[in-house]
Amino acid sequence: MSQPEPAPGEFSFAARARHRYEGASRWLNQQAPLRAFVALPRTVAFVGRTAMRHLRGSSMGIPVPGLSPAFVLQAAMDETVLALAMGPSRFPRRADYERVGAELQAAHDLFEERGWCAQPLTYHREPPALEDPTEERGWALGLSYSRIRFPSGYEPRPEEPGAERWSAYEANRTAAAVVLRHPGEPRPWVVAIHGFGMGIAFMDFVGLQAMRLHRDLGLNLVLPVLPLHGSRRLSRVGGEQFLGFDLVNTVHGLAQSAWDIRRVIGWTRAQGAPAVGLYGVSLGGYVAALVAGIDPDLDCVIAGIPVADFPTLIQAHSPLHIRLRAIEHAILGGNAEAVHRVVSPLAVDVRVPRERRFIYAGLGDRLARPAQAQLLWSHWQQPSIEWFGGNHIGYLWSSAVRRYLFESLVSAGLEGGPVAGRT
Repeated sequence: MSQPEPAPGEFSFAARARHRYEGASRWLNQQAPLRAFVALPRTVAFVGRTAMRHLRGSSMGIPVPGLSPAFVLQAAMDETVLALAMGPSRFPRRADYERVGAELQAAHDLFEERGWCAQPLTYHREPPALEDPTEERGWALGLSYSRIRFPSGYEPRPEEPGAERWSAYEANRTAAAVVLRHPGEPRPWVVAIHGFGMGIAFMDFVGLQAMRLHRDLGLNLVLPVLPLHGSRRLSRVGGEQFLGFDLVNTVHGLAQSAWDIRRVIGWTRAQGAPAVGLYGVSLGGYVAALVAGIDPDLDCVIAGIPVADFPTLIQAHSPLHIRLRAIEHAILGGNAEAVHRVVSPLAVDVRVPRERRFIYAGLGDRLARPAQAQLLWSHWQQPSIEWFGGNHIGYLWSSAVRRYLFESLVSAGLEGGPVAGRT
């Protein structure tokens, strides 16, 4: 494996070492079968850091997990997913750095001029009421549901960078949501928001434990499809254009998510909902936390395995050569952080009372890392939080999380009572 020499003038040992390391990293990331092996040293390093924390004690309010074989295996699963996802096809090209850097600079200038960075709530416009969506029937995992569709109506302001690109995503213009509704008297509703790559009924039923909430707690549920996911996706991977190197796209995606979900919340209230709770996982946890800082009348908010700060997370997950070049082009380390304030749950005050804010997070989560949940927990004035000993998807089989989710909803008054045919 040959590597070009450093540029003229870069003759120091540190410069040469850095150059060789970056070259080796690029080569390894281009070898698909070898990328999975990156997970091994990363897992070992994570286990080592965790063992050291056992000696020092917990920090930042994050408990120290036990290092059981199951815990280590789950962490390794996350690291393998990350390693395989970081392939060369997803790496930005040189022109991408220049374009994204220019877009973020223009967005920064515009957002500062309009005062949106200082007052993020002023960036979010009031959406119209959702009336008369089309409805069709569906069936998944033995459960009958209805699907509503409606024009999203969201458009970035024409002067915003990336607005023309975002508005050209034709499939994204039609919003959708799956509805699970009990007949008879009005019941509380939960608006449940899926994670990245989801937005398909059978996946969301499992990922959001929708069937249990519907049948066991007697709740009505509505599961919105996030922008560029599910029926709104543009490519095989749902959300691919939402969360990527085009960081201005992420701003538009999160702004549209908040817009669409606020319309869905209004629709549930028009159905006679006596109470409305908001529940999201992963990307959906971020969106739920954002909307909880905008809507003043939610009865509870639950953020599961949440992301809270996308620029920080992207920087943590990016290979070194991408991270350094992104900083060089003023993408990370300044403009991205400032621009993302307008869609950050950490930049708005949550409007749900503290005793009705809930978080759960995995101590072995290597995708949305525990520090992300801790950021949200601190911003939310340290409300109830459930730490479980698992990875990003470990909540699916965690009895502690299931119990916590149910108890949180019941304590907030979201329980629908008996369901016909169930004892």
